[in-house]
Amino acid sequence: MRIVIIGPAHPYRGGIAAFNERLAQEFIREGHDVRIETFTIQYPDFLFPGKTQFSDDPKPDGLSINRTVNSINPFNWISVGQRIRKEAPDLVISRFWIPFIGPSLGTISRLIGGNRKTTVIGLTDNIIPHEKKPGDRPLTAWFLNSCDGIIAMSESVLTDLDTFDKMKPRRYGPHPIYDHYGDISTREEALNILGLDPGFNYLLFFGLIRDYKGLDLVIESLADERLTNKKLRLIVAGEFYANEKKYRDLVKSLQLENDIIFVDKYIPNGEVSSYFNACDMVVQTYKSATQSGVTQVAYHFCKPMLVTNVGGLPEIVAHQKAGYVCEPEPGSITEAILDFYGQNRKSSFEDFVKKEKERFAWRHFTRLFYELKKETDDKKYPR
Repeated sequence: MRIVIIGPAHPYRGGIAAFNERLAQEFIREGHDVRIETFTIQYPDFLFPGKTQFSDDPKPDGLSINRTVNSINPFNWISVGQRIRKEAPDLVISRFWIPFIGPSLGTISRLIGGNRKTTVIGLTDNIIPHEKKPGDRPLTAWFLNSCDGIIAMSESVLTDLDTFDKMKPRRYGPHPIYDHYGDISTREEALNILGLDPGFNYLLFFGLIRDYKGLDLVIESLADERLTNKKLRLIVAGEFYANEKKYRDLVKSLQLENDIIFVDKYIPNGEVSSYFNACDMVVQTYKSATQSGVTQVAYHFCKPMLVTNVGGLPEIVAHQKAGYVCEPEPGSITEAILDFYGQNRKSSFEDFVKKEKERFAWRHFTRLFYELKKETDDKKYPR
């Protein structure tokens, strides 16, 4: 098939861009002609909370990536949509993650689908955003109604889809493994690269820091006296998209300055492996969630995970096998950490994670697009 993916990709940074690139590589491996259409403007600078939207990493080899989409220019949406409509690819995958992007992607997808030849499938990270704003619902509906079908990476997102459209063809498939962030190495090698003391055990909180991700919960859990003086440290590796002072003040108030290591920056692709190889367990103490790419990096590096019982996270981490599913409150998190180290669970959890990785292979995920395309081609739903 001729496939076009519309969404973030190089030179933009972040998990969604990395996902789109890896998905394109898998389709190419399976014999398809694939192109990514990414943004000339993704967010206006005044709406972007981080330091930069762009990556310093080189462009991935073997991928056709064109910067064509301006998220805030309706004339551009019409131009891009009409161009791809005339090209009539077999499949367009439109990547949706926040309502802000709904008008541009929804308009482009509508125009493309009007040729009655191209199947348009929406790939949705979230349908109801973590951080809600007025106007979210109509912007999201505009996008969803432009698609022939929807693929979601958590059951909770499919449930959210029902509040918009119960009839839209859909598939669920868990987020595949991020297997392009480097190789597994020894703990000692990774700690040496990071300049960390091998005499301590390390937990890892990884990724952009937003309030809904619950960094405060794991910080508070470490203040439990049963964990103090246990030669345990938490690495917080990621750029703050929230009030940094709030978290640093919390650490200070709990007298955990020596136990929390902040790496306040966006972690480049080439450095990701060191953080995962260095840790004993990856912690994701989210207060709300759909799915997370961080779990799939952890699976690649065969690391146990501690997640909270929200959204789609429990679908990915088998409790007491691949790690822990805790309640989103400090006491539950503390008990899991105590069990992990007290009962020496690391080896048994790692063994299970190694076997479980197959469930998240990319070929399982691409199959969902083939199935959904066949279903929607058999009966086109009105836009």
